[in-house]
Amino acid sequence: MQLTASERRATRRLPRWGGVALASMTALWLTACQNDGPAPGEHQVGGEANLQLPDLGSVTFFGLPGDVLLGLGLIVCALGLAFGVMTYTQLRRMPAHAAMREIAELIYTTCKTYLKQQGRFLLLLWAFIATIIVIYYLFLVGFSVGKTAVVILFSLIGMAGSYGVAWYGIRVNTLANSRTAYGALTGKPYPAHDIPLRSGMSIGMVLISVELAMMLIILVFLPGEIAGACFIGFAIGESLGASALRIAGGIFTKIADIGADLMKIAFKIKEDDARNPGVIADCTGDNAGDSVGPSADGFETYGVTGVALITFILLGVPDQTMQITLLVWLFVIRTIMVIASGASYFINGALTRARYGNADEMDFERPLTSLVWLTSLVSLGLTFLTSALLLGGQSDGLWWKLSLIVSCGTLAGALIPELVKVFTSTNAKHTREVVISANKGGASLGILSGFVAGNFSAYWLGLAIAGLMAIAYWISTMGLAALMLAPAVFAFGLVAFGFLGMGPVTIAVDSYGPVTDNAQSVFELSTIEEIPGIHEELERDLGQKPDFERAKYLLEANDGAGNTFKATAKPVLIGTAVVGATTMIFSIMMGLTGGLEHDVEKLSLLHAPFLLGLLVGGAVIYWFTGASTQAVTTGAYRAVEFIAANIKLDGVTRASAEDSSRVVQICTQYAQRGMFNIFLGIFFSTLAFAFIEPFFFIGYLIAMALFGLYQAIFMANAGGAWDNAKKLVEVDLHAKGTALHDATIVGDTVGDPFKDTSSVALNPVIKFTTLFGLLAVELAVSLSAQNGSGLTTTLAAVFFLASAYFVYRSFYEMRIGESLEDIKVDEALTVG
Repeated sequence: MQLTASERRATRRLPRWGGVALASMTALWLTACQNDGPAPGEHQVGGEANLQLPDLGSVTFFGLPGDVLLGLGLIVCALGLAFGVMTYTQLRRMPAHAAMREIAELIYTTCKTYLKQQGRFLLLLWAFIATIIVIYYLFLVGFSVGKTAVVILFSLIGMAGSYGVAWYGIRVNTLANSRTAYGALTGKPYPAHDIPLRSGMSIGMVLISVELAMMLIILVFLPGEIAGACFIGFAIGESLGASALRIAGGIFTKIADIGADLMKIAFKIKEDDARNPGVIADCTGDNAGDSVGPSADGFETYGVTGVALITFILLGVPDQTMQITLLVWLFVIRTIMVIASGASYFINGALTRARYGNADEMDFERPLTSLVWLTSLVSLGLTFLTSALLLGGQSDGLWWKLSLIVSCGTLAGALIPELVKVFTSTNAKHTREVVISANKGGASLGILSGFVAGNFSAYWLGLAIAGLMAIAYWISTMGLAALMLAPAVFAFGLVAFGFLGMGPVTIAVDSYGPVTDNAQSVFELSTIEEIPGIHEELERDLGQKPDFERAKYLLEANDGAGNTFKATAKPVLIGTAVVGATTMIFSIMMGLTGGLEHDVEKLSLLHAPFLLGLLVGGAVIYWFTGASTQAVTTGAYRAVEFIAANIKLDGVTRASAEDSSRVVQICTQYAQRGMFNIFLGIFFSTLAFAFIEPFFFIGYLIAMALFGLYQAIFMANAGGAWDNAKKLVEVDLHAKGTALHDATIVGDTVGDPFKDTSSVALNPVIKFTTLFGLLAVELAVSLSAQNGSGLTTTLAAVFFLASAYFVYRSFYEMRIGESLEDIKVDEALTVG
């Protein structure tokens, strides 16, 4: 497929500006090479990479050394991977009509092409991070080549982990989508529920098992003196992978989704019409944005939270025996919670099968809700039991205090989804208010009602998260100060840890949505109803007459449940990012204040740079929101332009493969252009603000976390309300093709980048900035100590100009590129 001249120019810009950015990194490298590193006897910097793990085997539990007990956790990880392999095999063996399998494989092939391109792009972005790692650790800190290579290696391992679980996610989901569509032909709702949840649980178990296994291997098998380097490299790598895949996937999926949706209004065609060239790209986007992104994001969130807690324990707990006790307790609890998720899934599955296995009607949300609550309660019980066994001999009731703190997070993992459903479910009054508003007020009032839902949700979820953190803080005041510095920070980290305690189930209900969405599309794209002799063929295979209308109804209703539970997982992940970031920021504070021994007064509004950092952090959050949405807007414009010019509605049953591929190319092109500008804007902003002043940077990180929390919750839930408002019109009101349907489609297209681009990407962006900030601020402090503040001030200015340039590009180089004089109003193609 030939690219236009403007598109060829846009494509060439990436490597050219990559060269500019790398040139600036080279300048910093040359500066660093002028230094010989710390002199003998001087305090050696290096931050978290210098942390050493104590000998975990020196403390015994149940007669077993701590490292042996943790090693047994690898058996649980192996069982989790076995569950994933078993489920994958079961899905492959499930029946599906050949026409449906063909579409599913086409979607998977397109996803593979996209992921391969993203893999190459990830390596380019990784080069920037690797350059900083080498400059800092090898030339400034004075690490040996071998130890620097360890950081580099584990950054690659972390990035590969995020990338690998994302790949596994799309493979499982694209197997499940055709099987779900075929299962709905029986007219029974249970298969339409069971298959997406089974595939989601497979992804969740594999993701958490791989992540946990990697961390256990570092803890148990690698030398303690390089563990800090392994953990920091691993965390930076997986955070980079998740950030890039989330941002690019979010842009890709919403370009495709908006492009396909707007054709329904312009040409009055049905949902997922096979003649629409944008539908295959939309299906690919469902996986790129709603499967690849969350899988990589969940993998990174689970790992980074663990690294943050390990760092806190090694920095904030002075007694080595207590360090070992807390580390072993932490990872045994993590292992037990994997078991809790698996057991809860099987118990809930048996109850659901007994109740709905042969039922004609089913509330698709109910068994998902019961799974979340059952897992939360089982995790709570096992947390207290395990803590009593491991920590029961400690003084002052340490076991129940830590259990209560973790339980605040575990409870949040169930409570937050319930609150989200109040604003996004098809049964929610807020969602129904969107439909009612749009009925008389059109898209305008429908959009305003969605804004109301998003704002109210930010209020209630913010109070819920603050309330649970306040309880954790209160418990931390009950004697934990005798064991550690800043016990409240440790408590907040444990709340984030508890958020992710039932990680496999959280990922499972999130991954449920992409399968249900794809299943509906696969059904339509297969054009199965038009295949000659299909009724007789299906009656022979199914043992009953197929009911196509009933199948479509079930798939649409189930997609509503998928939308709701996709929405519920987002605040859990963003909440984890914010609460976990608190723990990571603490480690920066510890380094800058010598363990809170000096300069503590600079962590105050009375210190002007700290206050200014708070203001700037909020500014970056709003820029990111605009930049990611701008990439969607321009890409969607180009997709709509192409589809409208090439769609053929007469004499064909399906869009050509060439036209569908062209839409995928447009989505990929603008996703990568948008991600490139955004990533480098964040990268250079982090360096610039770390170099301006360390306490300015701490304020900056805190503001990013707090502004990001509310921006993400607002956008995610407003988008969820608009999405399910459209579903209500389609399923409950049977009003497709009406003015009300058109109005809710417009609302949904506004909500698309809200819920699936900007909001969800804030989670990995906050964690990446904080993690990379650990390195950046150490680099700034080291250069200032060795060369004076003049150098760091100069570099701060250079990095800020670089960041401002990419901020500028994120709009002015991503514009549509037409003027008002170019506009010719064409009634046939004017949407909304």
